[in-house]
This record gives sequence, C-alpha cells and structure tokens, in this order.
Amino acid sequence: MRVQIGLKCEECGTRNYYTTKEKSKKDKLRLKKYCPKCNKHTFHTETKV
Repeated sequence: MRVQIGLKCEECGTRNYYTTKEKSKKDKLRLKKYCPKCNKHTFHTETKV
C-alpha cells in the first residue's frame, strides 16, 4: 500500500512537491529537488500531507 507525502525544503520550509511511497518504509525520504522560492537545488525531506 502506498501513502501520499509532501516534500518540504530544508532551507526555507515551503512544501513544494507531493509524491507517494511504500507504507512499509520507515525511514524518511530525502531528495535533492529544485526549490522555486530559494531559486536553487536543495534537499527536501518528507512531511505529512
């Protein structure tokens, strides 16, 4: 079963992306994505929707 999550920028704190992940995965997802507010690529971590 997959659950919906939001990805929040670690620098400015805005939630820019939404995706899904397997419910059985316990570790938080951390991806390097583009943040339009910071105007650069930053790490985004998993948050609840």
